Amino acid sequence: GTLQEQTVKAVMAELRHHFRPEFLNRVDDIVLFKPLTREEIKSIIDLLIAELRRRLCDRQIDLQISDEARDFIAREAYDPVYGARPLKRYLQHQLETRIGRALIGGEIGRGALVTVEIADQKLQVEVVPPSASDPET
Repeated sequence: GTLQEQTVKAVMAELRHHFRPEFLNRVDDIVLFKPLTREEIKSIIDLLIAELRRRLCDRQIDLQISDEARDFIAREAYDPVYGARPLKRYLQHQLETRIGRALIGGEIGRGALVTVEIADQKLQVEVVPPSASDPET
């Protein structure tokens, strides 16, 4: 059979070692998942960042993330076992929490730019205040 059929047979054989027939009889189907590619991971990060950017846009705050920071997040936060879920948690802890604290502390005002870079193997979140020449201020 195909590689998929062979894989399903191998998975079923493995399951038989661990579960009783009464349980396995209730399993209707086995769905195989391929690990995400690096590009797919980066696309998911882009979607999550876009969502955060939209929320900040309501406060007239812009967010820019460097390619190095995106690559760093992909390496640090993606787990092939858990898929993309850790990416969201990582961004919540490492970005949203920091930005939220800075907002509450008054460090980020309207028209500011938040940049995300890599420095010393860590995410660096910087706030660039709006320039004096900006007509919106």
